Amino acid sequence: MKQIAILGSTGSIGVSTLEIVAAHPDKFRVVSLSGAKNLELLARQIRQFRPKLAAVADPADIPQLKELLAGVEVELTGGVEGLCAVATAPGVQMVVAAIVGAAGLVPTAAAIQAGIDVALANKETLVTAGHLFMNLVEQHKVKLYPVDSEHSAIFQSIEGHRSQDITKIILTASGGPFRETPLEKLQSVTIQDALNHPNWSMGRKITIDSATMMNKGLEVIEARWLFDAPPEKISVNIHPQSIIHSMVEYIDGCVIAQLGTPDMKAPIAYALSYPGRVSTGVKPLDLTELSGLTFSKPDLERFPCLGLAYRALGEGESMPAVMNAANEVAVESFLDGRISYLQIARLIEKTMDAHQAHRLGSIEEVLEADRWGRATARDICTTLQTGRCL
Repeated sequence: MKQIAILGSTGSIGVSTLEIVAAHPDKFRVVSLSGAKNLELLARQIRQFRPKLAAVADPADIPQLKELLAGVEVELTGGVEGLCAVATAPGVQMVVAAIVGAAGLVPTAAAIQAGIDVALANKETLVTAGHLFMNLVEQHKVKLYPVDSEHSAIFQSIEGHRSQDITKIILTASGGPFRETPLEKLQSVTIQDALNHPNWSMGRKITIDSATMMNKGLEVIEARWLFDAPPEKISVNIHPQSIIHSMVEYIDGCVIAQLGTPDMKAPIAYALSYPGRVSTGVKPLDLTELSGLTFSKPDLERFPCLGLAYRALGEGESMPAVMNAANEVAVESFLDGRISYLQIARLIEKTMDAHQAHRLGSIEEVLEADRWGRATARDICTTLQTGRCL
């Protein structure tokens, strides 16, 4: 039985992970977990799965969580130290790193340094500190299993093949809700419009990232580190049906793809059970029911965030961390109604323009670049709101 810890159990990835655990109690057991602000859901999860340890992002929420857990025997903790304790709890064999954003860096690093394998759903870990994390993975001899459907597809498509035979990694993207929206109408996009993803059910931040295609840009950077591939070998195709989750092209002209019904439980289960597989309840794919599979190149005028991600990857060093920080501020500002949809990319670009990329030698330096990016983005956000910087 595999003993697991879940960082971000109340998010969409965490909830799906627990559904798999519940379906296979003979194969998986939850030792520890953490959540953010949804304390009622976190309390229900603790009551059902009975972890020995649970953490909240804000230690100030511990008293309220204790009240919700009256009569339940569980150790409660909080803050960054609490998250690290969850990731390194005694007996943990795999950590599902599903905290959204840069907040996942420190606890994920703690797990790796403790010699614990990681099922990685937190894109920002490799986006902001890819070289540092891959060095840690090598140093501590742990396994890093991708949870993103796209990277899981690549992982499955390269199994049994030599890396030197790969000529291209092709990430697929649905194109989100604005794939065919006239460009002039993007000026009036509402929050609800952007949250209306056609294929996937995800958290609010990731759904907005999908609409802008920053999500795909982050995945490009993540793929660069996961699969040791240079930027020029990583491309993106718009694939509205979301049936082919990604592809790998080889020197002989063959392309290997992984297909499946859009459901995150499949890649999560593969990461948890590798090299085996377990049932997930995901509807099997029936190709005879499909009207067709289509592909196109992304329009960078429509999706400037994708271009910004390639730019950050090209400049390297601290630029991806700053870009990611600016994106988190931009998405939060959009969801709070402080900026428009089109100003998301504008805010990120102006933050990047204000930054001089420099080498990052430690997680603390990554966090400092993240703090700089957030502070600068917030200042620029204020000018966008007042109309002084359009």
